[in-house]
Amino acid sequence: MRDNSRMSVESVPAAPPAATRVPTIGFVSLGCPKALTDSELILTRLRGEGYETSKSLEGADLVVVNTCGFIDEAVQESLDAIGEALQANGRVVVTGCLGAKTGEGGGNLVAQVHPKVLAVTGPHATQEVMDVVHRHLPRPHDPFVDLVPAARAEFRGIAGIKLTPRHYAYLKISEGCNHRCTFCIIPSMRGDLVSRPVGDVLAEARALFESGVKELLVVSQDTSAYGVDVKFRTGFFDGRPVKTRMFELVDELGRLAEPFGAWLRLHYVYPYPHVDDVLPLMAAGRVLPYLDVPFQHAHPDVLRRMKRPASGERNLERIARWREACPEIVVRSTFIAGFPGETEAEFEALLDFVREAGIDRAGCFAYSPVQGAAANELPGMLPAEVREERRARFMQVAEEVSVQRLQRRVGATMQVLVDHAPALGRRGGVGRSYADAPEIDGTVRLLPPEKASKTLKAGEFTRARIVAAEGHDLVGVPV
Repeated sequence: MRDNSRMSVESVPAAPPAATRVPTIGFVSLGCPKALTDSELILTRLRGEGYETSKSLEGADLVVVNTCGFIDEAVQESLDAIGEALQANGRVVVTGCLGAKTGEGGGNLVAQVHPKVLAVTGPHATQEVMDVVHRHLPRPHDPFVDLVPAARAEFRGIAGIKLTPRHYAYLKISEGCNHRCTFCIIPSMRGDLVSRPVGDVLAEARALFESGVKELLVVSQDTSAYGVDVKFRTGFFDGRPVKTRMFELVDELGRLAEPFGAWLRLHYVYPYPHVDDVLPLMAAGRVLPYLDVPFQHAHPDVLRRMKRPASGERNLERIARWREACPEIVVRSTFIAGFPGETEAEFEALLDFVREAGIDRAGCFAYSPVQGAAANELPGMLPAEVREERRARFMQVAEEVSVQRLQRRVGATMQVLVDHAPALGRRGGVGRSYADAPEIDGTVRLLPPEKASKTLKAGEFTRARIVAAEGHDLVGVPV
């Protein structure tokens, strides 16, 4: 992580609350699941030192805003959130990816737009945030003698606070990325790949399963590269040697999940050849047969301009091998339409890839020239209306493919993790199958059970007979 991405913006006298009152922190968390895990870590440290979280920004003694800065829309959302926090409270600390972005003249963007914030740090900067909080709101407890109150509902043992519902959680296994994709500025904000010690990752996973988590979602900037930075060195878990490598990590996580009947889901998996080794674990039911693979495009010339580590032709072959090894596998991906220089023929090749590969779940962004991205200097920048028109065409094709693949589920009985079930599900509820990651994929709309004795509860599994497909979603009857 670059030290110059973290800076103190303004130093003002601290205004601690009365000694008889516990100081409170308001918190706003924006961005991707990886940023969410940063928020969880900061909140765990705050609660461990005796700070309380506030239900409102107005009533808090200080507010922390964890920002996103990947694309223009996210930058604006984060700047707006900082402004709202300043208006509601006035004492605001900013952290996250936007904190690492420079503005005009090389200064800090956040500081230029919102000069009244107390401080700005970059992403993955827990200690810097804690230092700022200590400076402006002295800690009520001695961290050397006080322990995290693990019995409170917000805490998950050594895993700390989680901001997700109790039945699922994100597990971040590494930070940063070694790739230099031309459209991406993540390495400049989060640095090169740094893998967490395998023993720490597995210990956190076990704590989450023991706390009642039914679905563990593995996230990072590049899950497939886990351990590359430490040359796959051997770590230890429960006194046993375990290599710091993707396959061994996933194998161990599957073993931990099994006695709890919990799901293990893999995100941000680059299609390297060694990913094939995980397929037998999926076929055996140890890991969900689901891969989130950020292909971004399919035409080899566009991929070269993007500096992506794979070609479209090899990806088609690889997906075919995955489906041969594990017929139930679901592939989700994200793509960029309207990349600089993209011709109509190259875009049509992308649409053909989505159809031929049968991408089950697909998202698409119209190319956005992010400040600092090398792709901005490439020739052939397309007009905004062309980029948006291609994104819309892509999503139409993606939905057609998704609907076709979902139709195969009608008549099947599937395991569903219930997310929402008011009145014990007597009027139905909403859940997800193994093919659906929370908040980014479809859902299973659960109809009222046919048996009066059948009840549903959020956070528990049920079996459902699929009776229809509606767009990206399924409809099922609990059985």
